[in-house]
Amino acid sequence: MAENILYYGDNLDILRRYIKDESIDLIYLDPPFKSNQDYNVLFTEQNGSRSKAQIRAFKDTWRWDQAAAAAYQEVVENGPPRVSQVMQAFRRFLGQNDVLAYLSMMAPRLVALRGVLKSRGSIYLHCDPTASHYLKLLMDAVFGPRRFRNEIIWCYTRPSNVLKRFPRVHHVLLFYTKGDEWTFNRDSVRIPYHPESEARSLRGPGIKSAMGTKGRDRLHSKGKVPEDWWVMPELQGNAAERLGYPTQKPEALLERIIEASSNKGETVLDPFCGCGTTIAVAHRLNRRWIGIDITHLAVGLIKHRLQDAFGSKVRQTYEVIGEPKDLAGAKQLASEDTFQFECWALGLVGARSAEKKKGADRGIDGRLYFHDEADSKKAKTKQIIISVKSGEKVTVSHLRDLRGVIDREDAEMGVLISMAKTTRDMRKEAASAGFYKSPWGKHPRLQLLTIEELLSGKAIDYPPSEQVNVTLKRAPKAKSGTTVTQPHLFHKKGKQPEEN
Repeated sequence: MAENILYYGDNLDILRRYIKDESIDLIYLDPPFKSNQDYNVLFTEQNGSRSKAQIRAFKDTWRWDQAAAAAYQEVVENGPPRVSQVMQAFRRFLGQNDVLAYLSMMAPRLVALRGVLKSRGSIYLHCDPTASHYLKLLMDAVFGPRRFRNEIIWCYTRPSNVLKRFPRVHHVLLFYTKGDEWTFNRDSVRIPYHPESEARSLRGPGIKSAMGTKGRDRLHSKGKVPEDWWVMPELQGNAAERLGYPTQKPEALLERIIEASSNKGETVLDPFCGCGTTIAVAHRLNRRWIGIDITHLAVGLIKHRLQDAFGSKVRQTYEVIGEPKDLAGAKQLASEDTFQFECWALGLVGARSAEKKKGADRGIDGRLYFHDEADSKKAKTKQIIISVKSGEKVTVSHLRDLRGVIDREDAEMGVLISMAKTTRDMRKEAASAGFYKSPWGKHPRLQLLTIEELLSGKAIDYPPSEQVNVTLKRAPKAKSGTTVTQPHLFHKKGKQPEEN
């Protein structure tokens, strides 16, 4: 088995079934929360009629429904006594709403994470300030108040037009350990002293105090250990490492956490790994890693990110568990969740899901963008429209519909990906569409690919993807110690004071 593992699936199930007890040195998690919505919306009563509480693509959908109610009941009846008590207190105080759903889903996951953490291990829970006070109580219940080490405030600046409160420009990281002894590499995360501190240290022989002489001999040559407030810019839209994932965090943030609380060769776990920032940084810093995500969209993005950053050989260093490996697995995924099947199938060809809006993108499941002009400065972005069919039967009418979409969208090519085998009439219809010509030769304008063919290695016939595919933003090549400086925008009359 490869030393690194990327799991697709529900992290609670994976933690309980696959991750060994006391096998993880460091856990970082950034569970999605409705931070983009008005705080009071979360306290609206729900009627319990929905069937599931799950994360789908980029949307935060913690809801008080049947699944959340079942999770609450399980943790109250079967969870550790302190966790059961705090959850009951939350329900009495909050009522049955989305915040309680969020806490009900988080409680068993935090209990499971404590179980897989080594005795000297650490956990950093990254959360929005609208939920951090509840999560801190829950973390106290799971790990014990004595295991609390820091409430770290990550603060930054951004333009804001908020009129009746101070702009919210910080996140909270709750740092706990499993035991009374833990890894903390203070010399690995030192930062430069403030110029005034260095200037004071050069004046005279120093000032005597109960702690000894204060002066130059007290300044460490590598700088100081950061306090529990970290000033780091958030990722701007034009940042080199920005991949377009809404909740993406800067690599510098994860680098500090991983450097401080783990050593080379140790294992880092991210159970909500999203676009894979934790994984990419852990890999660059020579740590083993385990990532878990519930969407194939995220898993596909992580695979592309690792290849862009570390080259094609990186694929030999990790294993993906939970993805279909054969046609039977693909059929099972399609029967369970057609949306996830669609994301997975698009990932096989390096495409991305089309944003589905009512009345828009009719007949389009995915798009693949490419350049093929010799002069890259004058390159025009061209596209391939992709339609995915998970049913047991496809017909020539599906292909004709796709051909109409290609014409409507003025696309260069179209691809129909199907679970079922294609028919003779479909192949005849595809051949009648002719060819798209590029500097690399001719490519069928309308192409048919089955899932079975994709799993056996067949690919879309278009200009070489490693040279021209611009569908997903390429992650920068991994370079140790690099940090991107983010630009800021300013109001002509200045900014409002932040809340920190």
